Amino acid sequence: MTRVLEGGRRAAASGEARSVVVFLHGYGADGADLLGLADPLAEHLPDTVFVAPNAPEICGTNPGGYQWFPIPWIDGSSEDAAEESMQKSVDDLNAYLDAVLADEDMLPEQMVLFGFSQGTMMSLHVAPRRPDPVAGVVGFSGRLLQAESLADEAVSKPPILLVHGDRDDLVPPQSLAEAGNALSEAGFDVYAHVMKGTGHGIAPDGLNVALAFMRDKLGLG
Repeated sequence: MTRVLEGGRRAAASGEARSVVVFLHGYGADGADLLGLADPLAEHLPDTVFVAPNAPEICGTNPGGYQWFPIPWIDGSSEDAAEESMQKSVDDLNAYLDAVLADEDMLPEQMVLFGFSQGTMMSLHVAPRRPDPVAGVVGFSGRLLQAESLADEAVSKPPILLVHGDRDDLVPPQSLAEAGNALSEAGFDVYAHVMKGTGHGIAPDGLNVALAFMRDKLGLG
């Protein structure tokens, strides 16, 4: 049984919605953590609805935040528990995305997944395994999980932008290259940007690259 994901929503600034961006937050955060990005993005994506669900589990190390799955080296959970939790969250997220498409009257090609850290891990896992490709995936400061099964399990191949800070001390910067190589080998179109002097976060240059990518993949030029 899937868990219903709760979160925030920002209506299209123009009043006429033609696309939707789904923000997927990192470990220990919540949907509101990324939904604030709608403010600078809406000016350039006026016909876009922004939604940001909370992950389905209370975070093991930060009860005020949420997690998509536990992280053994942070919270002491087992690898089996992390794997089981992730699979449940995959089902929850797929149900949420289906509901957003229905509620907003959108097609998959009008949707972008925008992840940060653990939200990127979820995005990179879920999007390729959905039956219809979304417009694109933006992944900040994350990594590709279960890379060995990607080629066999990918049923859709949306374009993917990977962005990472070169001073990230939580998720190593080389995770970008590792994910990019695996995705490229599996037949995905992959774009990448390294944020110079940036740690585990989203710098203005990275957000600008993400905006240009989203506008392009949503057909806004």
